[in-house]
Amino acid sequence: MRYAVGTTALLLALAVPAVGAAPVTSSPTATGLWRMDGYGTVLAIDGRGAQEYQTTAVSCLKGYFAQSAVTPGTYDVEGVVLTVRVAPDGTHARFGADVAVGHRQLRRIGSLPAACTRPPAADDPRAAFDVFWQSFEENYPFFAAKGIDWHAVRDRYRPLVHQDTTRARLFDIFSRMITPLHDAHVLVLDGDRHYGVARPGTVVPTEELNDKVEKFVVERDLAQASHRQDFAHGLITYADLKERGLGYLRIAGFDGYDRDDASYTAQLAELDRALDAVLTPARTRALRGLVIDLRINGGGSDALGIRIAERLTDTPYVAYAKRARNDPADPTRHTRPEPIPVTPAHAPRYTGPIALLTAGSTVSAGETFTQALIDRPGRTVRIGQATQGVFSDVMTRTLPNGMAVWLPNEEYLTRTGHTFDGTGIPPQITEPVFTEEEFTKGRDSAFDRAVELLRGPAQGAEATSTSVA
Repeated sequence: MRYAVGTTALLLALAVPAVGAAPVTSSPTATGLWRMDGYGTVLAIDGRGAQEYQTTAVSCLKGYFAQSAVTPGTYDVEGVVLTVRVAPDGTHARFGADVAVGHRQLRRIGSLPAACTRPPAADDPRAAFDVFWQSFEENYPFFAAKGIDWHAVRDRYRPLVHQDTTRARLFDIFSRMITPLHDAHVLVLDGDRHYGVARPGTVVPTEELNDKVEKFVVERDLAQASHRQDFAHGLITYADLKERGLGYLRIAGFDGYDRDDASYTAQLAELDRALDAVLTPARTRALRGLVIDLRINGGGSDALGIRIAERLTDTPYVAYAKRARNDPADPTRHTRPEPIPVTPAHAPRYTGPIALLTAGSTVSAGETFTQALIDRPGRTVRIGQATQGVFSDVMTRTLPNGMAVWLPNEEYLTRTGHTFDGTGIPPQITEPVFTEEEFTKGRDSAFDRAVELLRGPAQGAEATSTSVA
């Protein structure tokens, strides 16, 4: 999952806009040096594979190495398949990853930046601080929206860092610097230790919270349901509700479906198996309403979310558009937005009314899936609480001393150019979600409202009239 700590999760940041790019083809001319638009990244590609360099105005550090795969122009790193497609002119290319949606633009360059030829100052805490601060300065898009003066943050904390500053003290300083961002896609990491802060008033998903909610939902909401089926190690659950013609689909994440094979291909196969079992021809004909529960969802692959959306429409539409910050000195400049399409699947599809349950614990890919249903043809209504408010794929930056930081650099746009970063996607019908009072009194107000809405005669008018641009 994109929200989890791990190399595969970190590589989910490999999808950047490329609308209007020249036609591209696989070609061995991918060999050479390439700079990505919008990510401060240089790729050095040779016969062995692709070496990432993470660059800022003050640094250049090696990132991942992806081994060459069998197909020309493809590379593999821990099960994530990367592709580089070179344009006919040989000077531009398009880059993508199978786990993510969208593409990145590459421009051929003649040589590595000078900083890439110098060894990092691994023993100097001040160098780690400078790379940390500069990575946000050049890539983070949301300082203005959050009212943060990042230069003032540097002026406050940089004098506290010296040659003899301990690793623990430096970790504490970094943690204090990111706390006011309240951004669940910002994380400081040092080995097994990590620190991040969610949006105030929310909690991020944990295994313990998921287990508690799953037990509550099964015992309370699904007590009289039938044909309950669990898939993907319990991350996906379906049941036919006691109300005739209504179904319930709970999705707790968009990754980790196959624990023996971490590749996207394996995750996709497991998801398709679940969807084929749930959305049978007979059930898609019989369903007159579907509750989709994302209230505890830790994220994962946006591409898997789009895969589900493709089973929920008969009409092609645009889920959202992606863009990345593209000027280290100007946070208002971005790459050209790339529309992400939803194309009806060649499989049984459900196209009727949907009640989508969300909360502050709907995070990352759970939110992009929520956004992908905003303009879904048909009737979709969101019930519960606003989502967490973090959409961007995670950019990971290694520091000279071996510590690391996560940060976002992308925006997901609605058809009117709006983003929900920071605030989250609001519900159209507000209900409490898994509060202590709800647990104590055995209530699930959001679920009950969803069932009431789907079975009521006025469902279509209410759901259709409350769309969000």
